Amino acid sequence: MQTGAAVAGFNEQFDQHGAWRRETALRLKVLGDWLHEQQLLDGGASEGLQRLTEQLQSDKLMVAFVAEFSRGKSELINAVFFAGYGRRIMPASAGRTTMCPTELGHDASVPPCLRLLPIETRLQPQALMEWRLVPEQWTRVDLDVNDPAQLAGAMEKVAEVNLVSVEQARALGFWHDEHPQDNPPVDAQGLVEVPRWRHALINMAHPLLKQGLVVLDTPGLNAIGAEPELTVNLIAQAQAVVFVLGADTGVTRSDLAIWQEHLAPARSGIGAQLVVLNKIDALWDGLRTPEQIEAEIARQCASTAQTLHVDADQVVALSAQKGLLAKVRGEAALLQDSRLPAFEALLARMALGERQQALEQAVHRGLERLQADALRVIGVQRREWVEQVQELKGLRGKNHAVIRHMRRRVEGEKQTFDRSAAGVLAVRSVHVKLLREVFALLSSASIKSELAGLSAALREPGLKLGVRKVYAEGFDRLRAVVRRVTGQVGEIDVMLGSAFRTLNTEHGFSLQVPPAPDLHRLESELAAVEQSHVQYLGVGNLLHLVRAEFTDKLIRSLFARVRAIFETTVGEIELWNKAASGQLDVELRERRRAFSRRIETIQRIQDAASNLDSRLAELDQQLQSLQARELRLGRMVRELQSSVAPARSGQAVETALA
Repeated sequence: MQTGAAVAGFNEQFDQHGAWRRETALRLKVLGDWLHEQQLLDGGASEGLQRLTEQLQSDKLMVAFVAEFSRGKSELINAVFFAGYGRRIMPASAGRTTMCPTELGHDASVPPCLRLLPIETRLQPQALMEWRLVPEQWTRVDLDVNDPAQLAGAMEKVAEVNLVSVEQARALGFWHDEHPQDNPPVDAQGLVEVPRWRHALINMAHPLLKQGLVVLDTPGLNAIGAEPELTVNLIAQAQAVVFVLGADTGVTRSDLAIWQEHLAPARSGIGAQLVVLNKIDALWDGLRTPEQIEAEIARQCASTAQTLHVDADQVVALSAQKGLLAKVRGEAALLQDSRLPAFEALLARMALGERQQALEQAVHRGLERLQADALRVIGVQRREWVEQVQELKGLRGKNHAVIRHMRRRVEGEKQTFDRSAAGVLAVRSVHVKLLREVFALLSSASIKSELAGLSAALREPGLKLGVRKVYAEGFDRLRAVVRRVTGQVGEIDVMLGSAFRTLNTEHGFSLQVPPAPDLHRLESELAAVEQSHVQYLGVGNLLHLVRAEFTDKLIRSLFARVRAIFETTVGEIELWNKAASGQLDVELRERRRAFSRRIETIQRIQDAASNLDSRLAELDQQLQSLQARELRLGRMVRELQSSVAPARSGQAVETALA
């Protein structure tokens, strides 16, 4: 791959974002290793740290490119992400190129390859999410990432087509009697052209893809409308959506159909949205002055923003072809004329800025929890050491009978404490029972049960004119589940608070119930899913519900999305539970250790009175060591926190972390 002039603004900023994530994950690992070495990590804190580190290492940023055919979408992808290869990688020529949705990403566990799902799988009810779990059903083509020609040749497969009868095209979702204007042309043999592949997954170790970038290249309206999962799941969850139009044509009828049916800003769940007016080089001619050309581009941008009801700063005009050419040849002037750098900077700011801010907040919250948990462990240890110091100082000048009495008293306290531990187990039993009920409410079986009415209504034959009401009823049931879960979590929170206060009073513990997960986000995410489905079916796609195979795919897509949201919530609740349980484990462990140390010390004092002063000196050293650990913990956390935010300012990450 080439470097230098071929590296663009988005690439640089994404590189910085990736370097920041790696450096932060490394710093977290160093902190975690030290905490583990110092025995300051309980089970819940350890798992929370591991999840945070994995989030930084595996975080994905999806940028979806959406357009009707022949808008230069694949060329824009080449120009922004793959110019470093010195040639086109994604097929980009006149006419239809990308015939199936194509995802570019990186999975280190899979060799570089192109995987293609046959179009015939549309005749079966499984959703795309399910087909991903059946790799043997995909056609695989190995890729040589060091050979741009082989790579580009393999990518040509996403443009392959099949010739099928009208009946087959109708069954596959590419022929609609109610929308004849959108149907593909019929050749002299009565056959129509349809994509050969339903979906393509490209796995390659491109530098940006290795750092978590996922590029989604979508075909035109016909293909998007036939894959409900593409719109209601993949595009809806992208951090940025780039809608590509032709600068010479503006917003055509088919462009507007894609926007209204799949991307309208009224939909929630989609991150940054950018509109690109591509091919401004078609307006460059020798018969108009640069000022006249600039005025025409400005008019097209303003007209596009007004038609699509978006802010003017969301519309960018450029030439992807000239931008790619300029990067490959290293022509700085042509690159500026193409306006590609301005688009890349805006894309980076809107997509990366929001994503990095979310990661920064997650790191800060994680550090606060880690520090609080470690300080709590230090506090428990300090309390036990101080109590032992006071106890030993009280033994000065005492005879052997008093010391023997002290030992019997400590042993009695230990037995009493061990018996009381049974009560702790009873509290845990009730706690686990309530948690099981919560997890049952958030299970796949629960989702299917609550959406059974919606599923049955959508599978009824005929036109579903009351689809909004049907969805509202189904999601009302899901919201009722969320309210029950919220109530159960609140009940667990109150129960833990009461139990912890009792244990603190009886045993001098310092237990604190960690903050319960914020389940308000759960309702907002469900609302986003509902809105994406209702918006999707609110215009032309409502007619698709007449077809049973389309309805099956839509329902399966809905189940998959809701299940993913609920599974994330289950993980958060499990982590909360482990954080609470971990505190209790620390208190029990340290108290048992303290009893053992006290009995051992008294035994040593019985054997030799001179051991008292030496033991007090040891305890003083332990207390000083605890103070040193507390100071170092504070310093390490402050240094890590200070390294988190500066990367967002656009500085080099290495400078920010110095």
